[in-house]
Amino acid sequence: MADTIADSTAKLEINDTSATVTPAAENAPKLQLDEETGEWVSKGELKKRLAKRAKKASKANNNSNANETKKPAAAPPKKEKVEDAPIDTDAMFKVGFLNDVYKERPVKPVVTRFPPEPNGHLHIGHAKAIAVNFGFARYHGGKCYLRFDDTNPEAEEEIYFTSIEETVRWLGFEPYKITYSSDHFDTLYMLAEKLIGLGKAYVCHCDDQQVKLQRGGEKGASPRYRCEHADQSVEENLKKFRGMRDGEYKPREAFLRMKQDIDDPNPQNWDLAAYRVLNKPHHRTGDKWIIYPTYDFTHCLCDSFENITHSLCTVEFFLSRTSYEWLNQQLVEYQPMQREYGRLSIEGSVLSKRRLKELVDKKIVRGWDDPRLHTLIGIRRRGVPPGSILEFVNELGVTTTNSIIQISRFEQTIRRYLERTVPRLMLVLDPVPVVIEDGDEVDGTVLTIPFSPKNPAMGDHKIKFSKTVYIDRSDFREVDSKDYFRLAPGKTVGLLQAPFPITATSFTKDEATGLVTEVKAVFDRSGKKPKTFIQWVPAESAGSKKCEVRIYNSLFKSNNPTGAEGGFLNDLNPESEVVYPNAVIESGFDEVRKRAPWPEAAGEDKLGKGGPESVRFQGMRVGYFAMDSDSADDKIVLNRIVSLKEDKEKN
Repeated sequence: MADTIADSTAKLEINDTSATVTPAAENAPKLQLDEETGEWVSKGELKKRLAKRAKKASKANNNSNANETKKPAAAPPKKEKVEDAPIDTDAMFKVGFLNDVYKERPVKPVVTRFPPEPNGHLHIGHAKAIAVNFGFARYHGGKCYLRFDDTNPEAEEEIYFTSIEETVRWLGFEPYKITYSSDHFDTLYMLAEKLIGLGKAYVCHCDDQQVKLQRGGEKGASPRYRCEHADQSVEENLKKFRGMRDGEYKPREAFLRMKQDIDDPNPQNWDLAAYRVLNKPHHRTGDKWIIYPTYDFTHCLCDSFENITHSLCTVEFFLSRTSYEWLNQQLVEYQPMQREYGRLSIEGSVLSKRRLKELVDKKIVRGWDDPRLHTLIGIRRRGVPPGSILEFVNELGVTTTNSIIQISRFEQTIRRYLERTVPRLMLVLDPVPVVIEDGDEVDGTVLTIPFSPKNPAMGDHKIKFSKTVYIDRSDFREVDSKDYFRLAPGKTVGLLQAPFPITATSFTKDEATGLVTEVKAVFDRSGKKPKTFIQWVPAESAGSKKCEVRIYNSLFKSNNPTGAEGGFLNDLNPESEVVYPNAVIESGFDEVRKRAPWPEAAGEDKLGKGGPESVRFQGMRVGYFAMDSDSADDKIVLNRIVSLKEDKEKN
């Protein structure tokens, strides 16, 4: 991602008025990022490099095609344009599938619902469901319920209820009401008895194998037929159903089935289960019930109770639409309309609760909120802004086709969002001290640096220049070469926003490790413009802070970990997390932390409302970062959200 820094925006405030410092800012060049080397260079220098590379590439091409007509030199590649304008997150409601759905039933007010099962944490696919249901209602001036489908006490935990509600609000949506399927257990039971009375439900005692045979056996190899219990009288079915309620049957000994149409080609009409015995206390109703309604019985009726106008769900429920409508028509007057849209998945990840649980239980990841996971609490902890997720969903649009999206596409949306919304700071991952031997006169000089060269409204901050500065280890070489443009003995580079470039004079090494431990340098006061600028951080005495930085890569090596030989755990990427324990961040971080959230958007629209992950910034030349929840008063831990540019290997 191209970036521009204007040195002329840096102002010098000299603490020692007797010192004479000639700022090089007034005529300093505007800098651009050389994406191949990761260096800041002047516009002219970048143009030269691109032309040289194009000429080299053309020559190599001509040599390999000596017998072909000589081709002209390729034009320098165009830099990717970063869109500054935010995306209209209502666009998906104005055209396409969702607009057509509204035209089918153009009622006011629109009433929708988001009905998660509280048996796990939400993942990236649920972000689309949240955006669709809440956004559709908001766009049409209506309301959306958050309804917990809490009909299976064996799998539900309070932590999931809390996590789901917090996630919805974090994405910027306010539920009209928070309701529970269990709110309607009494009514649902009465309607089940009504269905029996209509001759449309019966108590079945078949085991799984028998039910499977009734539905055509393995792959439908045998004819379908109705269960013999369907011929029981209404009185017998009522007696048995009340017996289920009163504890006369153990789990799996009896269950209530809807009497639908076993000859229909749609399997959702093959006498679905309506109630089953579960000897498990419910988190809200306690021991009152030992029978619980199924999703197929509960969902459509609750939609009717809450006057849902548009029941929007994913395409795996398309076949369920007929049973949804059938049951409502039997039992209730108000008829909601169900329509289905495509699911969202991210390639190179796992989203199933079973696989996620295995990663957590085996301590392969830190927990359900590990930043390498695509759970929404993991994405949030990594530092991804909620607004960028909404933009991503809108970019994809809503159709009836399931989509598996490249991770790189998701990250590019995040990158564009952060580019226009977060401040910039200097961060060094693997610091090497550089002692500027003639730097006494500017030691303590205060530099005023903008948080963003493109957005003056972000303001600026001050940092102190120090005689000893830290640069990244990758910005120094012991032996210079023509194709290397950063610091080396006898070589000059610019320090971003600093008064003068520096020239390296010598260095020392740790003989045991072979690593450079210190570089000596002097200012270059000649006025000659350096070819390259690098970021730096002042010494701790000038307010800089040590921090731990975690660089995240894909958790898996392939784009399809579930298809890996031996299972998804054999596809783990050993480099999914790289930790820099001794990184250094400039003092401007204190103000960024104080002013968070950056940016104020979605569910982070008030000062202090966001968690540590709302402390976001661009580390120049390094990536976009957010503070991790492991941080403490005496320790800063940073997560890299995304890199500054797309990793071509991900494609």
